[in-house]
Amino acid sequence: MAPDPLVPLLALPGVEDAVTRTRAAVDAMLAHRVLRRRSADVSAESALHGAWASAWLSGAEFALADVRSGDAAGDAVVQGALRVQGAIGELVDTWRPAPRQALAKLHALAAADLAPPDELGRPRPGTAERLDLLAEVLALTSAPAVVVAAIVHGEILGLDSFAPVSGLVARAAARLTLIDRGLDPKSLAVIEAGHRDLGDAYLASLEAYRSGTQPGIATWLTHCADALVAGTRETTAICEAMQRG
Repeated sequence: MAPDPLVPLLALPGVEDAVTRTRAAVDAMLAHRVLRRRSADVSAESALHGAWASAWLSGAEFALADVRSGDAAGDAVVQGALRVQGAIGELVDTWRPAPRQALAKLHALAAADLAPPDELGRPRPGTAERLDLLAEVLALTSAPAVVVAAIVHGEILGLDSFAPVSGLVARAAARLTLIDRGLDPKSLAVIEAGHRDLGDAYLASLEAYRSGTQPGIATWLTHCADALVAGTRETTAICEAMQRG
């Protein structure tokens, strides 16, 4: 059997502790009493918050209320983010056996109003080989879900594989990974809002990842774990708002 390509990343400074933090945060989120009867409602609200935060990170800095009301409906990035979030549920079964197919679908949805039709679903020239390698890694690894999601996110966004919407695609692929790998099977955590809440650390840690050094990769992995922890807090706030009625 081929060695697991991602498990060695757990030995990088701070990574194993970060994985432990995310598991504790997700467990605490899942214990909220609202989820006993309204998990589908929370998941739908998480998708809306996720689309808003992902669009914001891609430069469409609208208020959540504007995305909810439709006042931001004329923005192509917002519309792409909403389409992508809406498709995540139907792509879960595709993600593990055919991640390249799922990424093509995400790109087509995200860039429908931003790229020529003949470019939709196609990665940027020069990045396909690296995406094929990512697909191979996904088939081999049994590393913790947050680590795998961070690598997926970092590869797609770091390569700018699906311009001009690589961020929308990367963040949706990370969410898909957390669902598929069983850490967040009902797609509750608003990890996109977690990245937004961490501010400049998002792009700074991505640049660290792009360096390819062990400290840089560790910085990105721990950032993504912190974003997931922050995303569970966003979900808990959603639950509490529903509880108040």
